[in-house]
Amino acid sequence: MQPAPRLVKLVITTGDPAGIGPEVSLAAAKDFLSEQPHAQITLLGDVSLFKDFSEKNSNLPDRLKIEPIPLAAPVVPGVLNPANAQYVLNLLDRASDACIQGEFDAMVTAPIQKSLINSAGISFTGHTEYLAKRCNTPHVVMMLCATLPDGFLGIKSSKDLRVALVSTHLPLREVSASLSYELLLETIQIVDHDLRSKFGVAKPVIRVAGLNPHAGESGYLGREEIDMIAPAIEAAKQQGIYVSGPYPGDTMFDAAALEDVDAFIAMYHDQGLAPFKFVTFGGGVNITLGLPIIRTSVDHGTALDIAGKGIADSGSMLEAIRLAYQLALNKRNLS
Repeated sequence: MQPAPRLVKLVITTGDPAGIGPEVSLAAAKDFLSEQPHAQITLLGDVSLFKDFSEKNSNLPDRLKIEPIPLAAPVVPGVLNPANAQYVLNLLDRASDACIQGEFDAMVTAPIQKSLINSAGISFTGHTEYLAKRCNTPHVVMMLCATLPDGFLGIKSSKDLRVALVSTHLPLREVSASLSYELLLETIQIVDHDLRSKFGVAKPVIRVAGLNPHAGESGYLGREEIDMIAPAIEAAKQQGIYVSGPYPGDTMFDAAALEDVDAFIAMYHDQGLAPFKFVTFGGGVNITLGLPIIRTSVDHGTALDIAGKGIADSGSMLEAIRLAYQLALNKRNLS
């Protein structure tokens, strides 16, 4: 008789308590456990945020647990309270520490409100940067993933669309100054490495965008492509990475490339995520590459306007859990 597979243990930080994080985390966790018998999920958060857990669902699976982390102040759905900013960070600290120590195989994060944390006097630019510092990792890469169905834009079979970013949450006027040859090369290397080691892609095909319109048009519209981006691409090629570019941002995502490209690298947030979110219809998943742990997240915000109304769509959270589970299995099988 074969022994039962070892459970994959996932932990979910349920996000800003005033947003939709707690409700979509619980709903998606229940849905995922109903389809996957070899997983266990722990939700981190104040127990008062999960009334559905205790009042309506006495038959929830024993593989779904809640680890209580107390709020600093009562919550009104849809109303941000800076007093709970540290609570949000406590969720991230507990999950990341536990993943580093091997208590959990992966962490999934619900949306948070960056302005809330900053208004409490705590400098915070996003999950990606916070977890990089927490894990003592100098360079991480934000990447969004979604599966495009067969027939979409003429593709013959379903395909994972992956878009990684060189810079993340920066004002647009600061993007050019943030770029460097070293940063670009490291980004390409991290994307290639994690596609191999976490996604199991044997020989990733990567496309890199330029920064300027028409990818600089031979220097007429800017020299970043000539001075930094193209040299970084060439250096990566010399290391055996199958990467090409720089491509104009408005043509890099052409339909013909979708079937062949494993990841697209954009220079800044909206260059990559505007086309991604347009075609994925809220079904995307955010993953932080380069970390020593696995972290996935939803691709939407806190949706304060519908928080607490029971109408939030948990689809993106469900996809984030599915991806975290698959990456944890990949890591286990590839190690």
